[in-house]
Amino acid sequence: MEHQKIQAGSVDELVLHAPAKLNLSLAVLDRRQDGFHEIESLMVPVSVSDQLHVRRAPAGVFSLEVTFAGKLGCDPGQSLARDVPDDGSNLVLRAARLLAERTNCDAGLTIRLNKHIPSGAGLGGGSSDAAATFLAAAKLWNLDWSLDQLATLSAELGSDIPWFFAGMAGVVGGRGEQVVPVEGIPAYDVVIACPSEGLSTAHVYAACKPEAHRRDEASSLATVLQSGLLRQALPLMHNSLQQPAQQLAPAVDQLLSDMVAADAFHPILTGSGSACFSLCRTTHEAKQLATSLEAAGWPYVVATRLVPG
Repeated sequence: MEHQKIQAGSVDELVLHAPAKLNLSLAVLDRRQDGFHEIESLMVPVSVSDQLHVRRAPAGVFSLEVTFAGKLGCDPGQSLARDVPDDGSNLVLRAARLLAERTNCDAGLTIRLNKHIPSGAGLGGGSSDAAATFLAAAKLWNLDWSLDQLATLSAELGSDIPWFFAGMAGVVGGRGEQVVPVEGIPAYDVVIACPSEGLSTAHVYAACKPEAHRRDEASSLATVLQSGLLRQALPLMHNSLQQPAQQLAPAVDQLLSDMVAADAFHPILTGSGSACFSLCRTTHEAKQLATSLEAAGWPYVVATRLVPG
């Protein structure tokens, strides 16, 4: 997992890469008594990642500096460089403070977050950054905590954060905290595109109708992909949140239409949006699709690869 490839400049500083994710399938099965939705999803890391420079600091000192790079650091992608607070509401600082409180640690952290992953896009950037922060803090503070312990604690901040500790493709269940790693998913080329308009996860879930009949589809999809049968996998690549996202954000509907017009291979929404993606059979096909979407004026388009682990 990228998170675990920690490059140490010194014992007091670490550099970590926090990868984005794609939901190759996402079924919203039911609404639970605790207010969360029960889901099943096949989630896979991709090679787009944020970078965190983390330094040990004196007790009580927690600071965050956010910068934008890559597609987010220049036009037209700068329109997506938004909604990343650098105060205590950011998941990164919340993760650091939570771990310090639970361990009674008398140290702090200063963090420089270099964002490559758009926010409000369903790519998991904030959750991935939080998971990386938990890992960095545990190492810099010399805590004797396992990955399982960190993942369990992280679920208090966000339902999908625990998956990022697995470091590979996995089927997630419950509200997102149950993770079953999956091996053997091919490292397909993929094109990810995102409109300028972001989406609220809460609003998209509120407009979603549960689809209990899709239970176990994520595991079935994983099995088909493990056999290298991409075309046969398409009927199982479904996102229960896609229709409400299209209704709430017309730009998502237009993006999916443009992807189909550019011969994208079964484009779908990832997470609660607003990013959409298409798996590609070849690198050449991915580059052609990305070029077409950029020509159509979409502000964030990247041709990358799955990193299944």
